[in-house]
Amino acid sequence: MIRALLVLLCLGAGPALAQNADQPQGTIQVEDSATQDAAIAVRIRDILGELDGYEEVTVTVSSGIVTLRGTTIDGPQAARLNDIVARVAGVVAIENEVAETTDVVARLNPAVERFRTRISQAVALLPLVAVALLAFLVVLFAGILLARMRYPWDRIAPNAFIANIYRQVVRMVFFVSGLVIALDILGATALLGTILGAAGIVGLAIGFAVRDTVENFIASIMLSIRQPFRPNDIVEIEGDLGKVIRLTSRATILLSFDGNHIRIPNATVFKSRIVNFSTHHERRFEFQIGVASDCDLASVRQLSEAVVEEQPFVLDEPAPMVWIDRIGDGAVILTVTGWIDQRETSLVRAKGEVLRLVKAAIEAAGVEVPDTTYRIQMLGASGTMQATITESDTRKPPEAEMLPTSTPDDVLDTSEAALDRLVEAERSDPEAPDLLSDDGAKE
Repeated sequence: MIRALLVLLCLGAGPALAQNADQPQGTIQVEDSATQDAAIAVRIRDILGELDGYEEVTVTVSSGIVTLRGTTIDGPQAARLNDIVARVAGVVAIENEVAETTDVVARLNPAVERFRTRISQAVALLPLVAVALLAFLVVLFAGILLARMRYPWDRIAPNAFIANIYRQVVRMVFFVSGLVIALDILGATALLGTILGAAGIVGLAIGFAVRDTVENFIASIMLSIRQPFRPNDIVEIEGDLGKVIRLTSRATILLSFDGNHIRIPNATVFKSRIVNFSTHHERRFEFQIGVASDCDLASVRQLSEAVVEEQPFVLDEPAPMVWIDRIGDGAVILTVTGWIDQRETSLVRAKGEVLRLVKAAIEAAGVEVPDTTYRIQMLGASGTMQATITESDTRKPPEAEMLPTSTPDDVLDTSEAALDRLVEAERSDPEAPDLLSDDGAKE
């Protein structure tokens, strides 16, 4: 009960305390003088006459109590009267009955006056604004000229893409510098912090929105510096095999061996496993061939190895190798390998040619190369059918003949030459950007 009374007392005393805050403080004089009241009224009227917006306010004073009536433009202006009147000596209390005016013309006049004042100030600042704009344009133009120069950007940059990034940074630095100089001339350098803050927030939002694009852009920078492949290299990226056409700011473009364009985002290329088959000129081909299990495996292995070594397109070093790999279904599997110089010889044609010659040599030596076939025989009675599978070797070795030989024309690959011409035609387009360079450092 006592607590409730205290709460009610505090609530009741709140408005009184708020009202007393605007009232004059100090000791009230015992003497009452009409002359003093008149002096107080005159003094308050003089003060209000010097201030805008109090033309409709009337002042009366009786026994030191000031009564204010009339209208003002807005509420804050009426509340300001208490602060002004309370500072006049001899004022005992203030009765502020001033209200906001409802006259539309009176409410709009101050706004019109402020607008006219700002127009006058803007006209007066035009020469200064012209000087600030001229300074900004001079600095910006100097940055553009410096960015367009070939030296030193082409010398310090590893490729044209990085040089272009340097030029963009130079333009941005000169742009910001010109803006700072212009704002300093206008005396508004504090505005620069607001502009940069807003630009930072907008840039963060845009960064989240175009995260994949930014990732590709950064990956393009790294790939253009590292250059893990060169134009016309045969590479495999994420299972895609083809010749490299170009590296752009967003994707790596390959030409598949079927003649199709493959565009792989640079972010994927940078994070993927890249197999470059053109880094070394020497490349190994490999195939498997089966022979009868009852033959002399050592002799067959030596014969196959000799056939591979005799081919003019097979390199002596690294040397060809043949080994017994495993026992398969009805045959023993040999693995045959050899190395070629892929600048002069097609891998697929060399592999096919050696496979043909090794098979012919084995068969010419009287060794069977099994060709397993399956026969399905239907058996049954009274409409019932059963299936059994049997296997038989139907291939018979031919009579021994002279071993066939290969010619250089047998390993020429006209299809790869055609692909090379397609890649060169693609790269000769002057409007297609390319970040790869034959002169750049290769990873």
